Formats: sequence, C-alpha cells, structure tokens
Amino acid sequence: MSNMFLGRSALLLTCALGALAATGSAHAQTAPAAADGALDEIVVTAERRSENLQKVPVSVGVVQGDALRNLTAGGGDILELAARVPGLYAETTTGRIFPRFYIRGLGNIDFYLGASQPVSIIQDDVVLEHVVLKSNPVFDVNQVEVLRGPQGSLFGRNTTAGIIKFDTNRPTMDWQGRAQASYGSYNTVTFDGGIGGPIVADKLAFRVSALYQRRDDWIDNVYDGPSADGTISPKKDAMGGFEEKDVRLQLLMTPNDTLSMLTSVHARDYDGTSTIFHRAGLTKGSNSVADEPRTKIALDEAMNNPQAYKTYGASEHITLDLGPVSLTSITAYETTSGYSRGDTDGGAAADYPVNGVANGYGQSQGNVRDLDQLTQEVRLASNGDGPFKWQVGGLYFDSRDTTDFYQRAYFLTGAANNPNNWVRLRNKNESWSLFGQASYEIVPGFTLTAGGRYTKDIKQTRLVRTAASAAGVSTYAGRRNVRLKGDEPSWDVSALYEVNPNVSVYARVARGFRGPTIQGRSAVFNADFTTADSETILSGEGGIKTNFLNNRVRFNLSGFAYRVKDIQLNGNDSAGNGVLFNADKAEAYGMEAELEARPFENFSLSAGLSLLHSEIKDKNVYAQVCALNGVVVCTVEDPTITANTFFGPAQFAQIDGNPLPNAPKYTANIAARYDVPLGNGGAIFAATDWNIQGYTNFVLYKTKEFNSKGDFEGGLKIGYTAPGGKYEIAAFARNITNEKNLKGVIENYMAAVFNEPRIIGVSLSGKL
Repeated sequence: MSNMFLGRSALLLTCALGALAATGSAHAQTAPAAADGALDEIVVTAERRSENLQKVPVSVGVVQGDALRNLTAGGGDILELAARVPGLYAETTTGRIFPRFYIRGLGNIDFYLGASQPVSIIQDDVVLEHVVLKSNPVFDVNQVEVLRGPQGSLFGRNTTAGIIKFDTNRPTMDWQGRAQASYGSYNTVTFDGGIGGPIVADKLAFRVSALYQRRDDWIDNVYDGPSADGTISPKKDAMGGFEEKDVRLQLLMTPNDTLSMLTSVHARDYDGTSTIFHRAGLTKGSNSVADEPRTKIALDEAMNNPQAYKTYGASEHITLDLGPVSLTSITAYETTSGYSRGDTDGGAAADYPVNGVANGYGQSQGNVRDLDQLTQEVRLASNGDGPFKWQVGGLYFDSRDTTDFYQRAYFLTGAANNPNNWVRLRNKNESWSLFGQASYEIVPGFTLTAGGRYTKDIKQTRLVRTAASAAGVSTYAGRRNVRLKGDEPSWDVSALYEVNPNVSVYARVARGFRGPTIQGRSAVFNADFTTADSETILSGEGGIKTNFLNNRVRFNLSGFAYRVKDIQLNGNDSAGNGVLFNADKAEAYGMEAELEARPFENFSLSAGLSLLHSEIKDKNVYAQVCALNGVVVCTVEDPTITANTFFGPAQFAQIDGNPLPNAPKYTANIAARYDVPLGNGGAIFAATDWNIQGYTNFVLYKTKEFNSKGDFEGGLKIGYTAPGGKYEIAAFARNITNEKNLKGVIENYMAAVFNEPRIIGVSLSGKL
C-alpha cells in the first residue's frame, strides 16, 4: 500500500473522528437517550437464560437490531458486522451466499461448499452449519450477540472460535410493528419489517416479517472478443446486482401458564452475482489496487457470474414450565438448493497470452442440488433466581446434501474444453452430543460456573460421478468413499466476582473441538480427496465489566490467549484447488475493549478496539505459493522449497511463524449520534460510524501483495425523528469516502476482490 494512500486514509479518519464532537453510534443509532441520560440495560442470553451483559462471565459483543439495520440500509448483509464488533471479522470470495466468519483470528478461508467453519451461526436457537445456510439473511432482528472464544457447553455444535447468535423479534400478546425502507445508488432498495399481535387474547399471537433487497447491475463487462462459452460481451451493467426476497411467519401459542409453543416457518429466494475477481488487479511487489477500476472488468466466460439459491425452513420451540424446572424442545429443519458460477481467472484469456497463445481460461460452478438439515435439541433447566442454577440437555444433528462441482480447466486440456470435468458428491454429517452446565453463587457477588459437553461427530463424503477426460474416460484412482469420526469432550470453567454493583471481574478457561473435515472438490481434477483430523483448542481469558458516572458510561475490557492443536488449514495446489491439512498448532493472544457512553444530554458515543497476535507453529508444514504455468507470480517472503505435485513440480513456502489468514492485527470502530430537540418533541439528528482494519494476511504464506493494511470505511446519517420516535426520515451514505479496499485474492491470477462501493440514499422507518 502506498504511503500516499496511507496518508490520505489517516487524514480522512482523523477528520472523521474530529467531527464526532458535532455528529454522531453504530451500536446504538436509535432513538434519543432517556431523560436521565442513563444507558439502557443490555440483556443477553449467552448462557441460555436472560441476564445482564455485565453479569455474564463470557466475552460478548452486542449489536442491537436498529444498529444492524442502519448498517444494511445500503443493501448490505451480515458481512457488515465485520470490524464493528471487536474480535469479529467476516468476508467472502463466493458472493452473498457464502460468508466466512472469524473470531479472534480463527476461521476458514476455504471456499469449498462443504467447508467446515470454526464459527457457529445460531439463529433463533437453531444452529446453521452449512455455509449456504449461514448466509440466511437476518431481518426483523432484535439483537445480535457475538460470543467470543470456544463454545460447546450450551449452543448447537462445538466450535473452537465462537458463536454469532441472531435473535429475531418474537410474537407478542400486544400489537407491535416496525419497518424500515431505503432507496439509494444503483437503484438499491431495502425493506425490512415485521408486524404482529394477538389472534386470541393471551392464547395465540403471530408475527410476520419480511425482507426485500435489490440492486441493479453496476459492473460493465468490457471484453470484446470470442467467448469460451457464449458469454455475451461487451455488455454494460452486466453484473454486481442482486435481488433478495425473504419472509418469516411465527405463531406463539400459550394455552396455559405452563406451556409455550413457538412455530416458525421461513422462505428465501435469492438471485444475484457471485464474487467478481479482477485479474491482475494486483501488480507484483505491491498490494495497492488503486489502478484497478471497480466498475468494469473483462470476462470471456461464466455468463457474467450468476448465482441463485432458494431456502426453506421451519422450527418448533416448545417450553413446559414444571415449576422448579423447565423442559425445552427445539426441532428444526432447513433445506436449500441453488448454484454459483464464476470466471475464476477473473479476466479474458486473450488479454494474457503466453507465447502467443491465450492463457487463463477457467471457470467453476458449485451446485447444491439438495441439502437437508435436521436438528433436535432437548434441554432441562432450573428456574428461579436462587444461588444454584443448572441445565442439562442433548442435541442431535443430521445434514445431508448432494453437490456438483464443475471446473472448465483449459490449462489441463489445452485449447479444447473438457465437458466432463465435473463431479457429484454426496455428503453426510451426523452428530449427537450431551451437555450440561451449573453455576453457584458461593457468597454474594461471587459465582462459579462450569459446563461440559461430549460430542460424537461423523462425516462422510461419497463420490457419485467422477471427473473424466474430454473423451469421457475416467482416470480417477482416488478414494470414492471417505468416512471420518471424531468424539471429544468440551468444557469451560468461569468465575465472576462483583466488586460492587458497578464493577465485575471475571475469568474463564475453556476447551473446544472441531470435528474432522473432508475436502472432496479435488476429485474434479482427478485428484484424491484431502482430509483433516479434529482440532482442539485450550483458551483462557479474563476481563472487567464496568458501569460508572451514574450508568452514563459502560466499559468492558477482556484479554485472552489460546492454543489450537492440530489446527485445520486450507491451502491450494497448482490448479488453485483446495487442499486440507493439519498443522501442529497455532497460538494467539490479544484483547478487546468496548465503550458506550452518553457523556451529556442528547449525545451518545460507542467505540471498540481489538488487538491480536497469532502464529502458526509447525516447521514441517508448507503451503503452495502463487504460480501460473510454473512461474511464481507474486513476491514470496517466506523460505521456499520445490516439491512434486499431482500437476508436476511446484514451489512451497514454509509457513511456520506466520499469522493466521484473515486475522487482522487490530480493528477499531467508533460511532456517535447527536440529537437537537425540537419544540414539537421531535429531533434533528446526525450520526456517523467508522471502522479501520490493521494488517491482514489473506493467505497462509507471506507476500508483498496478498495483504491489506489500514483499510477503513465510514458511514453518515442525518435526519428527523418524530415525537416519541414514531417515525424517522433520513439521508444516509455507506462507505461515504468510496474506499476501494482489498478484501480477498485469487493468487495465481493476481486477482483482487473489492469491498462494496459507496451507496448514498434516503430511508424511512417507523414503529407501532
């Protein structure tokens, strides 16, 4: 990144922070503060019961629903949470249907549709495991909780990194409703709303929620030449757009005081564009993307990168109050199908000749023909506010899918396309677990909590249709049926001491594990499946949670360290195909700080900071480096060796001591809001939010090109709030400075992936 760019970024950020005195909270861009100026209490369910955030011995980041909707008003999705919650990062190189999450540096860079991620997504108490299900839009949401560190005792499946928990607005026995609509650049439209109330007083209630988002295509395909597959080019506004349509219906039945039954059904229909890779967006020796236009690209195949998915789901949440205890059952089913297609080389082959021959044809497609996930959880928990609390339960998880992978790989077949270069895989993941937790307040203000889980995780991948030559002859000699099993205990022990009503300190030690993983996509190149054994983590953290100045200021600080043994990593072979392997271990340490304040009337401020140092530790592990036609195309800064691969000799870099990929060394965010009261009881307001991201390496090995540093984005919102907050009308801007940040790479083509462009628009919101 150039010094000029860093200087400009620093200047813009400094100006933005200086403007906070006059403008104003990404975490709380909501109605004006209460008359006494005190902060609202934040209630979380990090331990499966409603508790004050300040009294929970877990590091939890919280984003309220209104704040998330402000971030997504410009057409954004859950990736908008990245860098806005300390310790959380998110990205994608496969479009909106495949988000990848990282907590405290732990995540998975693999774009394989069957990839396992160490971050779990819990939506309305239901675990969403498959990467496509994890992209289910979050709408009419009440609150988002990010539980940092290993989680295994209480929620869903085991996870070594943490949990992102989305809780939507539930039906109520009184009429409630809210909606937000916005319109902005590129005909970006967003509607997010929900309404509900009683059907039978005190017995039956409903809530219906909906999300609609769309954006016009805004990226031109400027290639003018022969196409490898009939892609129409050149074409203005060829890609970049999307249309998202979602609906959810919930019914709450309370036939008596002891029984509650919540039924929820939802549907999703998405049609859009997969990630655009800009070939040669990076030049050797630099990570600058300043010279690569974001609004145009030259693609000669993949039909302008289409992507489409349909998802349906239902759940039944039953709670029976038996007096001293409550029995809860959660049954859920999810199903999805769809595809994503992309020009993986990110450019037109004719524009990159080698010895006069077009070079770099290549496109891929993943097609989930059918995926079904069934989960059943049963939990028994104590009631009341006594000093001793406990809960025990079990979870059954079953996920099955049939997935096709297509790879038109001209570098394997010469100038002729291989029409048979695809495989069909059937994947099965079955898991069951038993868990429990107990907490005891030994003396007033001092509570010990311990939890444990035993899990058995079985994964199986079967090759149904193998890759073949252009003549239809299969040469595949690898395994056709792989079955792996992992069974491990997970546990956590924590202590929380309330020094006084405004100050609590806590400490937590936890062990988690992630089951074994199978990478079946490699069969598309007639290469064998690759696998990785289970990984385990031991983590320790401690922190302080405070309220002061008559609850006008809330400040939480945590420090952590962890070691992951047999960590699962993902590299690439010479074809850019994913390869799984275990490294001996990875170690990391860091801290997170969060501040929320209302220092004076009508002004609110929030800020967050995370610091992270991570290292891969294994002197015997190497990752294949960027190469095309046998030539290394990037500047590798690690020691390298030459080794034979399925495709011949290749260069490998030693990754010992390198940071984990997509693990920012730091992130910082700040947001503020200032309200000017009017005589009618309404107010004019200004709000702004900014985030900045430190050095982030995108791959396992170190280069001068495949990283970012100092990237930032900001938003601004100015508007009018009616008396009582009944409605709000505003103008807004997301990525207001139109920063072009590097978010990912395709190594062998020096291809760049960018963030979203600036969106300027207007919004209208209201509530019953």
